[in-house]
Amino acid sequence: MRLFAAVLPPAAAIKELAVAAAPLHALPQAAALRWTGEPTWHLTLAFLGQVDPGDIEPLGARLAAAAATVDRTPRLNLAGGGHFGDRALWAGVQGDTRALRDLAEEVGAVARATGIGVDETPFRPHLTLARSGGRTSPTPAGVTLAPLVAALSDFTGTAWPADTLRLMRSHLGVGAAHYETVSEWPLGHG
Repeated sequence: MRLFAAVLPPAAAIKELAVAAAPLHALPQAAALRWTGEPTWHLTLAFLGQVDPGDIEPLGARLAAAAATVDRTPRLNLAGGGHFGDRALWAGVQGDTRALRDLAEEVGAVARATGIGVDETPFRPHLTLARSGGRTSPTPAGVTLAPLVAALSDFTGTAWPADTLRLMRSHLGVGAAHYETVSEWPLGHG
């Protein structure tokens, strides 16, 4: 199974971001992008890749223990935007990002302790809105994401509690990806 650990923003935060991002679709650069769908919007803590089904139970036990150590529910809000080169456009995250970063590091450590390789890219809290190029095709020549990022610069969403750690399964194939929650654990005690 192709898995990742994530925090999902609540429906109200997704709606705020969707309203802010809607005008971006009319910008000239938008046509060259593959836009992610609102049902897939999430904050990835760690990408785990292909995980053997036999590793899910021990991984889940360790993730539950990691979630239980979070003593205060992080409060986050979606705000602004950015990009990774010209290959991905994202919405930023503000608030208790240190707590989110610590959780991401703990999730990575838990996965490694279970024998699961983890993407070692440094954690940067974000929500991916669009990608350039296809899964196997390069970024189209001349596509720049800076105008899209600028259009998001004034966006600041309402704060929300990041109260659940989720182990998610990614289903890829023809058409848009979709995700399902495999397991979830509460974060924080207040």
